[in-house]
Amino acid sequence: MDLGERVHAALTGFLDEQTAALGDVAEDLAPVLRELRALVSGGKRLRPAFCYWAWRGLGGDDSDAIVAAASSLELLQACALVHDDVMDRSDTRRGRPSAHRVFEAVHRAAGWAGDPEVFGTGVAVLLGDLALSWCDELLTRCGLPDAVVDRGRPAFDRMRSEVIAGQYLDLVGSARGAGSVAAALRVITYKTVRYTVEGPLQFGAGMAGADHVVAQALSGYGVPIGEAFQLRDDLLGVFGDPSVTGKPAGDDLREGKRSVLLAIAAERGADLTGVGDSALSCAGVDRLRTVLAACGAVAQIESMIAARTDAALAALDALGLTPDATQALRDLAVASTTREA
Repeated sequence: MDLGERVHAALTGFLDEQTAALGDVAEDLAPVLRELRALVSGGKRLRPAFCYWAWRGLGGDDSDAIVAAASSLELLQACALVHDDVMDRSDTRRGRPSAHRVFEAVHRAAGWAGDPEVFGTGVAVLLGDLALSWCDELLTRCGLPDAVVDRGRPAFDRMRSEVIAGQYLDLVGSARGAGSVAAALRVITYKTVRYTVEGPLQFGAGMAGADHVVAQALSGYGVPIGEAFQLRDDLLGVFGDPSVTGKPAGDDLREGKRSVLLAIAAERGADLTGVGDSALSCAGVDRLRTVLAACGAVAQIESMIAARTDAALAALDALGLTPDATQALRDLAVASTTREA
């Protein structure tokens, strides 16, 4: 099996065990557990891959235990996705209804008392909390020696704190309205970079016994790739093909997401009327797309992605990791920054 298949197997086995351990409660929780399985069944598996290849690149042996440890990051990601969709009031995720919309529909179809939206939001919050709790439990039970897991704990704990901090910064940015490019970059540092690339790398390296110097050197690769990943995501949120991204076209514009793309356009004096309007029409989305391209914001984002990717690959070549890990991390860098979804 390739790494993605091994991650899927690790998650499936863990969720099977957790479901059995819940006993009689599992029947009532069945819809919640099904939704969690759906959340962790897809995705690009980038976080486990960055963790795994940092471990291997620094001399760690391949084993099901390191794959299980790396897979715990998919549960952290599931938590972040569910809570992010609640806060953004997103209707879809990966081409299917977002978790809070799923449970809103369950409530409405059953004719239960109360507000279906409040119920859906409440269940989604609990689902995200469950995923956050279980990511720690999967790491604890991964099969690696306690001493090895403990070496990675500082990076693991830091990731969990920083993704929450990043979510808060994102909320504040949207509430305040237009912000600077520097402020938008600060948000993606905490919301995306730290737990998508840099954190997983340092988590894997920490478990492998890397010292502070090596961890900092890894950041020379991880930070620019994490930034480039999110900058690509900003473009996809506006220009992506819904059949590929799994989200309606222009959703980021309707949500008023204060991305680096929009910050650049605002600094260039572009007319961003319609951003943040949940009822923005398709014609309005098309107009904003034209504005963003015409003012040069799109070209600047592409230039930023290219520059960060080049810097990351240069840093990677200087790390002195094993050849197979270096190639894998090079491939991951390209996949992260040129993707269409």
